[in-house]
Order: sequence, then structure tokens, then C-alpha cells
Amino acid sequence: MQAKKVTGRESFSGFDVQTFLDSAGVARRIVRFAKDAVVFAQGAQASSVFYLQDGGVKLSVLSAGGREAVVAMLGPGDFFGEGCLAGQSLRMGTATALVPTIALRIQKREMMRTLHEQSTLSDRFIAHMLARNIRIEEDLVDQLFNSSEKRLARTLLLLARYGHEERPHRALPKLSQETLAEMVGTTRSRVNFFMNKFRKLGFIKYNGGLKINSSLMSVVLHD
Repeated sequence: MQAKKVTGRESFSGFDVQTFLDSAGVARRIVRFAKDAVVFAQGAQASSVFYLQDGGVKLSVLSAGGREAVVAMLGPGDFFGEGCLAGQSLRMGTATALVPTIALRIQKREMMRTLHEQSTLSDRFIAHMLARNIRIEEDLVDQLFNSSEKRLARTLLLLARYGHEERPHRALPKLSQETLAEMVGTTRSRVNFFMNKFRKLGFIKYNGGLKINSSLMSVVLHD
């Protein structure tokens, strides 16, 4: 299967969500979370939507057998918890702060009112959700057809927001190899092997954080 360019999420480029919410008079609350704090837990009441201002959030799901799967890693500019808008009464997963994090919390009723009344935000929100669905489909294809080495490389590039011209590459929040293994769908030992390989080849660098070199794309594109 021919690999395709990693694009990551569509952003709200040129659209300041917080300024819009200010001007539209949307009621919301600024909430702050320490590293490893739970933003919301699986099974809790789903009654609000979050907009991530700063920091990072991990979305994960716990199976009945106690196995955890990481389904998304979110950064500034992302909405999450939007399932409540589609009738979800309970949270389907857990959101955890990867680093000190700041988010806007908007109650379900207020968010629905704003989306109905403010076409500008509604259009952007729909585009954001469509891009999220495309990303999920790409993740599924990646999981089914690509090797664990390619999946790890693609995951690192997405976390570094490779392809986002408006956002420079950055050091990633400190992530355990166990978390990366959960995201990629492999073992921690395999992640450790490939991370050491990437480091020796100059694709990644440890310097007060994990820095991703765009040359890592060669792993994704290699047949």
C-alpha cells in the first residue's frame, strides 16, 4: 500500500476561537489542570464541551478487561468532549492532561445555542469534526496495513504537528514508551527499539524533551 503524506488535524487557521467566543457573548469557564489530572472520566456525565487553549490532553478508553487504548492526543486549538452534542449522556473515554493545561469549558446547552445562532463558528466546528473523522480513518488504515515502525514514525510526526505551516515544530510533552505503545498498537520493547534506531539515524533528538526532525518522514514514505 502506498503511503500518503501525513497531514494531521485541520486547524482553525486565521480564526481566533477565544476572540469569537468573547464577541459572541458565549458563557464559558476557564479551567486549569495539573499534569496527569483527569479532565473527565469514562462513564461520567457528559454535559460540556472543552476547547483546549494551552497544554495537551490524552483521550483514552478502558476496556471491561482493564486494557487501556489511547485514541487521540490533542493540542491547543482542539475541541474535545463534543460527544454530548450528539446525545451522548456518558463519557465514552477519559481525558487526561499530559502537561499543565488550560481549557475553556462550555456547557452543552450554551454550545448548541451558539452553533445554531453563529454560522461562522458552526462552519469552523463542522470542518474541525470532519477533519477529526478523516484522521480516525487514516489511523485505522495505518493500523491495518503499516508496520509498527511506520505507525510509530507517523504518530511522532502527528504529535509534532508536522505539516502545520502556521505552527512550528516543537518539543513534545514527555510521553512514556508505554503511552506510545498504546497509541501505536505494539509493545513497549518494540517502541524502545525503534526510538533508539530513530535517534541513531538523527530522526529524533532528546534535549530537554523529544524533538522530531522532518527527516522522520522518510520512514513513513519508505516502501
